[in-house]
Amino acid sequence: MLIVEAAISLIALAIALWFRPWRMLASTRVRTPEGPQRRNSTLISPLLATLVILPWLWALPSLIHMPLPLQLSGACWLVLSLGWPLAIPVLWIVALCAALLSPAMSWEEAVSAVTWLGVIPATLALLLGALIRRFTGTRLFVYVLGRAFLGTVACVFVTGALAQWSGHVLSVEVDNGLSMVARWLMAWSDGLLTGMLTAIFVAFKPEWLATWSDRLYLPKPPSGEH
Repeated sequence: MLIVEAAISLIALAIALWFRPWRMLASTRVRTPEGPQRRNSTLISPLLATLVILPWLWALPSLIHMPLPLQLSGACWLVLSLGWPLAIPVLWIVALCAALLSPAMSWEEAVSAVTWLGVIPATLALLLGALIRRFTGTRLFVYVLGRAFLGTVACVFVTGALAQWSGHVLSVEVDNGLSMVARWLMAWSDGLLTGMLTAIFVAFKPEWLATWSDRLYLPKPPSGEH
């Protein structure tokens, strides 16, 4: 199983790097009244915040003994904030940091974490987001409620169900049915957090969302209309 997980994550990493996502972090030249100036990428702030907080959430089950290792994923939020190509290498870094933070977390567990907590839900979020946009268009309400909130719930729960069905996470202390209920509740926690952050950043920091565009989601009415 470890070989399959490593293959999935490495293929996703190779595809993501093929898009050269580091270009999104490069500074850009903008025109100002004072003349041309270079401005740093606005995505550096959410990226650094992710690298500070998310490794602790991924390492939590190994730091504190839990009958069923459940933790927040954060992958769907990263896809919305950084875009899928940049989110995948960041998720690899998060898994490596989590392994360094927790002595009880082996490197094999880190590979499993980047697969089941990172790559798979992030990829599902990308595909679901494309379907939502294809069939509903660019609507603010759908972006926040459908893609960020309910979409995260669906992606995280499906990933957890696949992990349990494949035998990746089995607990002798918790019944399979009860563990599925726990995954469902954790998926709603992940969705609530992602939806809340997305709503806040759409209102106050839209530049921290690589998948957001005022031009697409907040179109100006035609001239002459009020």
